[in-house]
Amino acid sequence: MTRLFPTPYHSLMLFTVWLLLNGFAAADLLLGAFFAIGIPVLVAPLCPKEPVTNQPIKVILYFLRLLLDIVKSNIDVAVRVLQNNKTLKPGMIAYHLELKGDLPLTILSSTISLTPGTLSADFSREKSILYVHVLHLEDEQAIIDNIRNRYEMPLKEIFKC
Repeated sequence: MTRLFPTPYHSLMLFTVWLLLNGFAAADLLLGAFFAIGIPVLVAPLCPKEPVTNQPIKVILYFLRLLLDIVKSNIDVAVRVLQNNKTLKPGMIAYHLELKGDLPLTILSSTISLTPGTLSADFSREKSILYVHVLHLEDEQAIIDNIRNRYEMPLKEIFKC
């Protein structure tokens, strides 16, 4: 089964996106299934082994926390943008990472970028520091603690790294 679906979540995502973009006609279903199976089979030998989690509840809780934080941050950014721009204090922080592995680091940086008001700018060469741009920087340590407690630590638990 793993030969046919080496990355089942990618296959599901490809199939879903294909159908959403092209429709649900019989030809679209067949072509979407062909791509969803064929592309991962072709690229699987080129991809490094990704970490796997057997903790779906923690993944769902992480996703729900992220959705809640996106909504809260959208409101906060909207309020700040509607106020006088002179009150904004943009800044960069260097966030020292405990997390290891390309996939967990990618998820962490994407999470930070998805949350309005913050943007992952770059990793250090050795991937031990993530540089984050913040729209309004009042308390650097509070932002660092928020990222560590709300995102990095749960990802460490999910991926056991």
